[in-house]
Amino acid sequence: MFDNLSEKLQAVFKKLKGHGKLNEGDIKAALREVRLALLEGDVHFKVVRDFIDSIHSRAIGQEVMASLTPAQQVIKIVHQELASLIGEGEPKIHLSGQSPIPVMLVGLHGCGKTTTAAKLAVYFKGKRRFPYLVPADVYRPAAIQQLQLLAEESGIEFYESNPAESPLEICQRARQRAMAGGYDIMLVDTAGRLHIDEPLMEELQELKGQLHPKEILLVADAMTGQDAVNIAKAFNDVLDIDGVILTKMEGDARGGAALSIKGVTGKPIKFIGTGEKLDALEVFHPDRMASRILGMGDILSVIEKAQASFDEKEAEELERKLIKEAFSLEDFRDQIRRIKKMGSIENILNLIPGPGIGRLKGLKGIQFQEQELVKIEAIINSMTPKERRNHGILNGSRRLRIAKGSGTTVQDVNRLLKQYTHMLKVMRKVRKGGTRELYKMLRI
Repeated sequence: MFDNLSEKLQAVFKKLKGHGKLNEGDIKAALREVRLALLEGDVHFKVVRDFIDSIHSRAIGQEVMASLTPAQQVIKIVHQELASLIGEGEPKIHLSGQSPIPVMLVGLHGCGKTTTAAKLAVYFKGKRRFPYLVPADVYRPAAIQQLQLLAEESGIEFYESNPAESPLEICQRARQRAMAGGYDIMLVDTAGRLHIDEPLMEELQELKGQLHPKEILLVADAMTGQDAVNIAKAFNDVLDIDGVILTKMEGDARGGAALSIKGVTGKPIKFIGTGEKLDALEVFHPDRMASRILGMGDILSVIEKAQASFDEKEAEELERKLIKEAFSLEDFRDQIRRIKKMGSIENILNLIPGPGIGRLKGLKGIQFQEQELVKIEAIINSMTPKERRNHGILNGSRRLRIAKGSGTTVQDVNRLLKQYTHMLKVMRKVRKGGTRELYKMLRI
């Protein structure tokens, strides 16, 4: 996400850094390029105008002109204003009150609303809450069945509605079931339409009046750009929404919707969908997103993903094995599985500041593609426990057997073993030389 905008902004900042001191002309020229980059990124023109004006008034002040590092000061100002533009602090989900707490999801057809309802349930379940999914879309064919399948896949409880029930009746009975079952959050997947119309809004207003939801979250497709912004404004005008969930962010290279919604509606983005899997939903942190856009990375998100995927005792055991040089192919496979739990490798690498892992010279021998991880796991699974613990015994005939068993080639098996032994060498050097040696090897 934001690839195009990020590249252009970083190019502007690179030019600024080439100047020892900055004058007003330098800043105005840079801001013209920033303005053009934002407009090309499909950011709302009024949002762009206010954003540039705000930066200009600060950038020509003494904090920049009198600074020893004026370019860095400009970048700092842009970062602060960008974070302010897309939100103020971490948006909160308000879930206080008597259980079950109703949360309404609204939006048009095709925005990913039903899948997002299941993703949100998985998110709350991970927070040790007890969500209950309610299908209130009785118009779209198979909408109820879709939500039921997603609920079963994720292990979330689901209200099995009667085809003759109206959306209002479904919500009323679902609330009684949720209360009796001890569920504390009721996620209501409401009906969408191909476009905003009066009957849709009247039905949603009726549901709002009946449920008194703590949160009304609009689900919008980020790839529709300014249409998503206009839809958000229309829903907000009628329903007074509490926030937005932007879906399909992984496919939106421009990011105009994400940068415009808060400025146009005054309502924050609370979550973003970053993939098709049910765990591909992230809390939207404005300051972290601003850092990503400006190429500063998002190490906090990487740490959070790692903490959610790695067990502390397992980490201690891994450290012990590394110290004793007892890191086997079996351990290698286990680490791959944990990494896969963190989500897309490409997304993780995009959170790391700087040029990205792909350019680090010391790790050129290791392939980080998603399909490679699947292949590596299949190869290791085809080995015997003895072979996994001692890769030195893998002669030609064993490698041929492993290749056939994993549906790969002998070349694939050889490549994995080369990567594995290369990694062991890296670990050995780090163990002997510490972080200074690692820094020297990677030559970041």
